[in-house]
Amino acid sequence: MIFSTLEHIFTHISFSVVSIVITIHFLTFLVDEVVGLDDSSEKGMIVTFFCITGLLVTRWIYSGHFPLSDLYESLIFLSWGFSLIHMVSYFTKRKYNLSAITAPSAIFTQGFATSGLLTKMHQSAILVPALQSQWLMMHVSMMVLSYAALLCGSLLSVALLVITFRKVITIVGKNNNLLNQSFSFGEIQYINERSNVLLNAYFLSSKNYYRYQLTQQLDRWSYRVISLGFIFLTIGILSGAVWANEAWGSYWNWDPKETWAFITWTVFAIYLHTRTNTKLEGVNSAIVASMGFLIIWICYFGVNILGIGLHSYGSFTLPSN
Repeated sequence: MIFSTLEHIFTHISFSVVSIVITIHFLTFLVDEVVGLDDSSEKGMIVTFFCITGLLVTRWIYSGHFPLSDLYESLIFLSWGFSLIHMVSYFTKRKYNLSAITAPSAIFTQGFATSGLLTKMHQSAILVPALQSQWLMMHVSMMVLSYAALLCGSLLSVALLVITFRKVITIVGKNNNLLNQSFSFGEIQYINERSNVLLNAYFLSSKNYYRYQLTQQLDRWSYRVISLGFIFLTIGILSGAVWANEAWGSYWNWDPKETWAFITWTVFAIYLHTRTNTKLEGVNSAIVASMGFLIIWICYFGVNILGIGLHSYGSFTLPSN
């Protein structure tokens, strides 16, 4: 009874605090002069991290097993992973303002976990025989942490694409407005040459220099986070193969979950490969990472909706009226 009450307290506090953090970010977008809001959002993410940690530890104590046995627990752990990534950047003094990515991700996953769709999973149950293994902590924790890191890195790449293409559309739109007027061929050629000069000057302007720095930071941080997530994913797949051999007598069964995990690994391996070519890094690699964002959700959540295959422990059914 005490542990259940503590779990509810930690859940509501973490959800409330991260909601306030998101509100603070919206305020900073609207009002730049407000002092101290950024620092408040950082402290809010710290409180969220410790609350979710307390929630997981509490559930671990009274359930008697590592809290990664079903979809509800994995979503809470995923939310913890988002806040952990933010904590790492905070304590390493790298101010990339990751709260804009980690806070919405944490509230989305935790909000879905605590929704009515997963009510039956809120109460801890005895593990099925296949999950009663020491590999549960190693395999599932590595997979969920990899999902958190890869999702954050992919969202950073999406932000890079939004900023880049918004800038390109603005420049192209201005050029089109000029070309809609009637000019001679020589005048048009002069305007094109002039626009190229203005374009170069545009990139050297103070405002665009800030955008350039921002895109470079997003690109570098996305690469680092995705690289970390790729390592976690590789360890998770390898440990899962060993566990599968012990439980089912085969290292690989082409189960839907295994298949999509392999597809996810391949997509991000392509991303890392594009980073080795200076001509493909930046926007091109960000496009691959953005595709990986959808692939991760299919691997993690889409397969659970079907509830088929050997990895059907985390599946759920919609509540009936």
